[in-house]
Parts: sequence; structure tokens; C-alpha cells
Amino acid sequence: MKKAVWNNVTLAQSDRTIEVEGNHYFPAESINQEYFQASDTQTSCPWKGKASYYNISVNGELNKDAAWYYPETKEKAKNIEGYVAFWRGVKVA
Repeated sequence: MKKAVWNNVTLAQSDRTIEVEGNHYFPAESINQEYFQASDTQTSCPWKGKASYYNISVNGELNKDAAWYYPETKEKAKNIEGYVAFWRGVKVA
């Protein structure tokens, strides 16, 4: 069972994460939506596609663009379409 934690709060928990390039991608239904705010940030990966981001807000603190996901992936990354991954101090263990 993997957990994503930031600011002493569990953001996501699942035994169905998918590891890609050292990042654990969590199924969308495993995240605690109350801490996630849509961000306007988007980036592009040559083999996964266009990523969208979430800001994480916990106990009045904001972690900008700390989570990302691919709403529509390219063919080689279909297994993580809609899954959420973390960085910027979010601990996954």
C-alpha cells in the first residue's frame, strides 16, 4: 500500500499505483479531493502526452503544482491515463 503525504496529511493511498520513471501514479479515485485545486499549468512529455497539474492546499499552506496527471495520454502511456503523481516535497512511501 502506497501513501502520498504532505504537511502530515495523507493526500492519496492505494495498493494499485503504477510506477513510471521512478514516480508512483495513483488511481484518481484514491486521492483525497478536498486538498486538490486545479492549476492552469500544463507541460508536455514526448511519449506520455500533455500533463495537467493540481495545487495542493493543506492546513492553510499551498504547494503549487505538486501533483500532475495526464487526462489523455499517448498510446504508450494509456496505463496511467487519469492517474495522479506527486513531487515538490510530497512523500510517497
